[in-house]
Amino acid sequence: MDILALVERIGEAPAAALLGLLTGVIFGVAAQRSRFCLRAATVEFARGRMGDKVAVWLLTFSTAVVWVQGAQYLGLFRAQDARIMAIPGSWSGAVIGGLIFGVGMVLARGCSGRLLVLAATGNLRSVVSGLVFAVVAQMSLSGWLASTRDSLAALWVTSGGQNMDLLAFLGLPNMAGLVFGIIVAGIALAVSAHNRIGIWRMIFASGVGFAVAVGWVSTYALSQVAFDPLPVESATFTGPSASTLMFFLDHTAILEFDVGLVPGVFLGSFLAAWLAGEFRFQGFEDEANMRRSLTGAALMGFGGMLAGGCAIGNGVTGGSVFAGTAWLALLCMWIGAMMTDLTVDQRGVRQPA
Repeated sequence: MDILALVERIGEAPAAALLGLLTGVIFGVAAQRSRFCLRAATVEFARGRMGDKVAVWLLTFSTAVVWVQGAQYLGLFRAQDARIMAIPGSWSGAVIGGLIFGVGMVLARGCSGRLLVLAATGNLRSVVSGLVFAVVAQMSLSGWLASTRDSLAALWVTSGGQNMDLLAFLGLPNMAGLVFGIIVAGIALAVSAHNRIGIWRMIFASGVGFAVAVGWVSTYALSQVAFDPLPVESATFTGPSASTLMFFLDHTAILEFDVGLVPGVFLGSFLAAWLAGEFRFQGFEDEANMRRSLTGAALMGFGGMLAGGCAIGNGVTGGSVFAGTAWLALLCMWIGAMMTDLTVDQRGVRQPA
């Protein structure tokens, strides 16, 4: 794609939204067909299994690292220019927000990205939970919860006016990120083989990671030709969900990558489910299930905004550029999810499939 020609033809903001749409469609198709879900992987791991869900997560994560670090090695992308790296990160936000998000995604039976994918397949539980997530995320960004989020995030921030580059902090060479991704990919393939995962599911799991690389590379290319400064970003769902909600509610909202991403994921997931004959309407099973899901969605909305991103934004997108707070937030999401599964679901509370 000739980014300069695209910008000259439709303008910078529509071009950014179109790149978001493209990234979202790839992500949506791949996530729906692979059944990618961090919550499912953490629960499986908490119960002492290295099954297919852990394998899918490892495939996605390693593929994102390999593609993004490979693109950087080829000069197609610079991690230092990524928005998550160019601004101060919050260690306290990563810990507190990550733990809260981890609790929420187990209660809601899916992280924010998974809820969006399921919503496109006719899951009305995910539609309602996703709306609650987006509303609370917006409240945490600029509404009633914003001051609380700001106070917690300000407790401990990264030094130097930017996020920590883990590779640079550890004194590792530029190729270390790519080598690490290849090693994790090898582990992912071994776990996949052990669980006899089909080749197509493996390809689609890797496609989720590829979508993250598409977002990074395309927005970086756009930033190089745009007249006005544009953020270099990729797939995440906390901020974009809030931005998309406001785009449809506020006529002054502008087009941007975020506004294209969420509809793109929905469209890709819908097409994948419909073509596979898997689209069907589903609702809440009972009142208790509804309370649990909506509580989890609200926790994810606040936790994700405090942590600087969701399970995708931190766990895959931020992790692929080795942002320090993203890795810490991912670790805390795993801890929060595993502790919630241990104390809630494994102690007699019914957990629907």
